Amino acid sequence: MKYGTSESSVAIVDDSGKVKMTGDGEAAITVWYSSKVTFARVSSAYPNRVTADTYAKASRANYIDDIILKKLQSLRIPPSAVSTDSAFLRRVYLDTCGILPTADEATAFLMDTSPDKRTRVIDSLLARPEFVDYWTYKWSDLLLVSSKKLSGAALTTFSNWIRQSVKENRPWNQFTREILTAQGSNLENGAANYYVLHKEPLDITETTTQAFLGMSLTCARCHNHPLEKWTQRDYFQMANLVSRVRLKNGERDGEVMVLSSKEGDINLPRLGIPLPPRPLDGVEITLASLQDRREKLADWVTAPANPYFAKALANRVWRNFMGRGIVESEDDLRLTNPPTNPELLTALADDFVKNGYDVKRLIRAILLSASYQRSADPVTGNEKDERFYSHYIVKRLPAEVLLDCLSQATQAPTSFDGYAKGTRALQLPDSQVASFFLTTFGRPERAQTCACERQQEPSVAQALHLSNGDTVNDKVRAMNNALDTFYTKRMSSVEILDRLYLSAYGRKPTPVEALRIAPLLKGYDVATDGEEGWRKYRRPVLEDLLWSLITSKEFLFNH
Repeated sequence: MKYGTSESSVAIVDDSGKVKMTGDGEAAITVWYSSKVTFARVSSAYPNRVTADTYAKASRANYIDDIILKKLQSLRIPPSAVSTDSAFLRRVYLDTCGILPTADEATAFLMDTSPDKRTRVIDSLLARPEFVDYWTYKWSDLLLVSSKKLSGAALTTFSNWIRQSVKENRPWNQFTREILTAQGSNLENGAANYYVLHKEPLDITETTTQAFLGMSLTCARCHNHPLEKWTQRDYFQMANLVSRVRLKNGERDGEVMVLSSKEGDINLPRLGIPLPPRPLDGVEITLASLQDRREKLADWVTAPANPYFAKALANRVWRNFMGRGIVESEDDLRLTNPPTNPELLTALADDFVKNGYDVKRLIRAILLSASYQRSADPVTGNEKDERFYSHYIVKRLPAEVLLDCLSQATQAPTSFDGYAKGTRALQLPDSQVASFFLTTFGRPERAQTCACERQQEPSVAQALHLSNGDTVNDKVRAMNNALDTFYTKRMSSVEILDRLYLSAYGRKPTPVEALRIAPLLKGYDVATDGEEGWRKYRRPVLEDLLWSLITSKEFLFNH
């Protein structure tokens, strides 16, 4: 018998199974016996004085808020207020499309007094081409689309297939089935490249469970899983569902044909014999069956009754917007890593299945929730909460989003070798495109199906590159960038200042900020002093101001 705790700051358990509370909050106590695993939740409410009225009057938009507020009330954690319009607008643009609102878009939204303006913005973002760019890139990360293992033509075909799937909002179960059962030419059927990327049955097995079920089977390749119920036998029975996939070279350069053979099985190492193919917790298939076993795999993976499939996707999408998965990390769904709010994860998954595995609809429900729209500013009593969504969790911008936002705020696009000028980082189909900035700021190599591959921790190299590197400084100094449009349009100092802040932060400067900056902008009149005065006196000052805005924490983080 073995015991463990999910949160030692809340509860600990000794070798005899005795639990001791060590703090406030909630923890899961796990018990292992042989290959059997179970857990129990223990909790201790925070000593906050929060009235029931606080939760009754808290803003609610849908079932998500009902469930979250129920959990917060049980732990006596107060919710933060609704975010300001400017914070919401910048947040939802970044989380949904990976872009900033333009100064004009921000101005129009802030001036709009209609009660449904947030809903209308959400719906407009879901229909934008940048939404397609963002989620194509996200699923390309998940599926490891990379020129390290794919020819240029194959990579383009796979990327275009993913893009079209996002564009038409293809149901997630259909998207998954088309990948798992893909066959034929990889230059004609983009999904077939999944098997070109992952050639070996064991690799296919581990990637499939990780990507589509959010679980790691890797440990069970050599022995029974130490943290889960899966045995080595389970692993090799699962692997025999894809053991008959075969690849052969096609007639065209870079073409690979994906086929299903009528024979070929993998032996269980310790017995030296093949085992009947079987999905995890599924029904065995006779080895003599001539049917493409991948059809059975796809049936099981995408079945509404599958306890992992819908939850894995719901958890991935939730983490994108809320900063933390209901199960953290998003690639570690297992009984010994239980969700912080199981009722919420089940509700999201059930709603997802009931509505035809509609990813865009799931995203919309999350964005409309009051929980997503809460302020990132904590209130007394929820300052330490990072697990129960009492406030928005501040998060760093991913490398690709940050680079695109730097280009957008300065109106100085980044150039990538082999791609048209103006191509954004989120539009790149290949993770191997050379970019010192993207590498430094944690772009994943797409070598393993794990969100952990993306490095989000700050580093000295990042700080030095932001302050002294070419990327930011070249964009700020670039001719015909955002600063030169101010001269062309003959904007006043007040207009320029507002424009810079709106472009970077989605808001106008506060009175204190405006008062502090005003002296720097005096002594020059754009309407009368001419281009020489602009270049010699005004532009250097504005370059410094723009640099300070786009290297600030407010710019580098989503909040």
